Amino acid sequence: MARIAVIGAGAIGGTVGAFLTQAGYDVLLVDVVPEHVRIMTSEGLRITGIRGDRCYPVRAALPEEVRGPLEIVLLCVKGHFTEAAMEQYAPLLVPDGYIVSLQNGLNEEIIARFVGPERTVGAFVHFGADYLEPGLIRLATERPIVLGELDGTITPRLHELRSMLSHAMPTELTTNIWGYLWGKLVYGAVAFVVSTVDAPVAEVLGDPRARLAARLAGAEVVRVAQARGIRLEQIGAFDPTAFAESPGWEARAEAVLDRLAEEMRDSLKPHMGIWMDLRVKRRKTEVDMQCGVVVAHGEQLGVPTPVNAATVRVIHEIEAGRRAMEWSNLDDLVAAAPA
Repeated sequence: MARIAVIGAGAIGGTVGAFLTQAGYDVLLVDVVPEHVRIMTSEGLRITGIRGDRCYPVRAALPEEVRGPLEIVLLCVKGHFTEAAMEQYAPLLVPDGYIVSLQNGLNEEIIARFVGPERTVGAFVHFGADYLEPGLIRLATERPIVLGELDGTITPRLHELRSMLSHAMPTELTTNIWGYLWGKLVYGAVAFVVSTVDAPVAEVLGDPRARLAARLAGAEVVRVAQARGIRLEQIGAFDPTAFAESPGWEARAEAVLDRLAEEMRDSLKPHMGIWMDLRVKRRKTEVDMQCGVVVAHGEQLGVPTPVNAATVRVIHEIEAGRRAMEWSNLDDLVAAAPA
């Protein structure tokens, strides 16, 4: 049986790692928080939410305790830690091993620089979970994981991964993983816009300024993706193609935002994970790896992305404590758009 290392045992990694361990896989959960590792080791990882309340016995370790060789790495760290993780774990990977990115953004590009595209597997993750405190995760929603090779082929290892990860979440395969990753960047642009305000998503989307900023930010991502030749895929009930600027697109985008607001209103998780980072954990978000990467790709392609750039600036100021999570932030985002 392959040795699986889950790097980053937070909301996503902890959930996946616990369910894989329960299914009998040889899994090591790795996390930088000593208390989290201590509790997981001594008491297990408790997961509450839509699958009930249960404590899962798991193996856990701090990064400095990890020894190779590693056969399968499920990378679940925040995007801004990807390079550091690759510097540590890439040398431990066996020649025919591979790394699966269960992250937000385009981290597959970074991973492939370290281990090559042939040892990199892309994944789209959209289930909802929160790391509440050391040893405790809340699972809020169940949605499929989608796996894909970077070159679009369907390989034997994808089938093996699907069989494995299906013990955690329903899992599908795709020949267009980049379409899912860029589609989620459209979703991410909307998510960061609404997370500039300290209120539930449904409430924020009741404000016309939030609606406008979200539409504009999403449309920028679509323009960059189109310039890259990406065919966007639907993200659950969220259709990123609705933000493609063509006759009637505003109404289509509004309908998508309506569905998002309704979904979040009825969820155990009424806020985005970004809100949790800013308001509760007071830590850095992944804005650079989501909105920022769109801005960077846009600059390379000559596609303006002023609303995403403004979102990056506003989120950074909130992270630094120089700006509050207040409704007036929406005015700044709307003002960034060209007249």
